[in-house]
Amino acid sequence: MTNTEAVIADTHRQEWARVLAVTLRSARDIDLAEECVQEAYAAALETWGRDGIPRNPAAWLTTIARRRAIDAMRRDARLRSRLPLLVDPVEPADEVAMPDPDTEYLDPDEVIPDERLRLIFTCCHPALAQEAQVALTLRLVCGVTTAHIARAFLVSEPTVAARITRAKRKISSARIPYRIPRPAELPARLRAVLAVIHLLFTAGHTAPSGPALVQAGLVDQALHLARMLRELLPDDTEVLGLLALLLVTDARRATRSDAGGRLVRLPDQDRSRWDRAALAEAGELIVASLSAGPPGRYVLQAAIASLYAEAPSYDQTDFPQIVLLYDRLLEVWPSPVVALNRAVPLAMVRGPQAALAEVERLERDGRLAGYQYLPAVKADLLGRAGRDHEAAAAYREALAVTANEAERAFLTERIRDYE
Repeated sequence: MTNTEAVIADTHRQEWARVLAVTLRSARDIDLAEECVQEAYAAALETWGRDGIPRNPAAWLTTIARRRAIDAMRRDARLRSRLPLLVDPVEPADEVAMPDPDTEYLDPDEVIPDERLRLIFTCCHPALAQEAQVALTLRLVCGVTTAHIARAFLVSEPTVAARITRAKRKISSARIPYRIPRPAELPARLRAVLAVIHLLFTAGHTAPSGPALVQAGLVDQALHLARMLRELLPDDTEVLGLLALLLVTDARRATRSDAGGRLVRLPDQDRSRWDRAALAEAGELIVASLSAGPPGRYVLQAAIASLYAEAPSYDQTDFPQIVLLYDRLLEVWPSPVVALNRAVPLAMVRGPQAALAEVERLERDGRLAGYQYLPAVKADLLGRAGRDHEAAAAYREALAVTANEAERAFLTERIRDYE
């Protein structure tokens, strides 16, 4: 990879959402804005390789994308004015000033600091189904692939692609405005916004594919968005709960893999290296949330993660309390993934056979078909129950649906242990 290609790839990871958000303010159409930003990146590959990398790559891309969007809008306006009998008349768009080519490139930080959050709220409009809101935002704003979104939703890739297409079409046809909602509009959008940030963090915490266990850029982006959301809604307990959940989960980042990139299980991690400042901040947020009223989904998840983190060692974890919290979580969020996660502490309380019965029930349910962690959890429980041959078979099943190389290496080792 050339230096130019490396800079473009890094800028794409770090700046795509902000460049898109600024362009959308001019284009007023998601499809057009996305197309213009893609063209800007393509132009960068040619221009930067010939003329050198600009001092501010993101600003360069923003300027080029906005120019192309404005040019496209002007072409469309001219076409409509010349074909009045073939095209229904529409209200003329507000004039958008063209950037002066002789001035400095536009710096996205000087436009609106929260452009990414604005775009997330735009995509999470209540006129869309919540699944479509979250899928569209993850794909468009966060750059998560359609395949990875499908895995998160436990549906097929074509289903997710269709949801995204319908959502973009509805935003365009309904002329959904690009702006932060008024305070009275926030509750109708907040649930989807929280889900987007959580799924973005999840995609970074354990990368769906590739050599590294963690995609730090996605994790940091999710934490940044969660903090911005807290500034916007400082008294919402689920906002506090989400931030606490991300903090306590990410506090273990440095210990989740060794120097060679090999996965390190929670019982084997060096707890002295966990981020104590993050854990303390998360603890304060959890206490504040619990004292404010009945806990919701994210507050309960944060409380569970915090109990794991507070224990002096894995074996000294308060597993009975964690099982009780999972029972409460299933009441407010009856997800099969939650039920699967509950099986892990249940095995520590009632033994692997009791937990296996719950996992086998989830297998019969069918909603977790193809979910890689179902056979992985089952394999661990089978191994602890002394059923080595069955454990190896379950680990092979998990390996077949796992794309992350660090996880694949771990599963391969476990297969060898039980064969």
